[in-house]
Amino acid sequence: MLHIVNKSPLTSNTLDSCLSTATGGDILLIEDGVYAVTRGNAVEAKLRAAMGQFRVHVLMPDLEARGLGDRLVEGVLPVDYAGFVELAASNKTCQSWL
Repeated sequence: MLHIVNKSPLTSNTLDSCLSTATGGDILLIEDGVYAVTRGNAVEAKLRAAMGQFRVHVLMPDLEARGLGDRLVEGVLPVDYAGFVELAASNKTCQSWL
């Protein structure tokens, strides 16, 4: 399953809900959700721990639009828009966490 998170972990518990409910698959962070994959943020340790259970991806155009392209947590897989489409197509189901 592809889990799509678009809310900042600094202002929403969407990522926490995803991590505590989902049982595996791919997580794609888009829009303000990309703040979760930056080094030094409040949820970095939680994200690193989840990387044992999930493949974590980030939409690079969204990360770069926020000026954070150089702060990507090691192990997070960057994707472009074509990669987003590939993730959606290669997963049987998609869940957007709101």
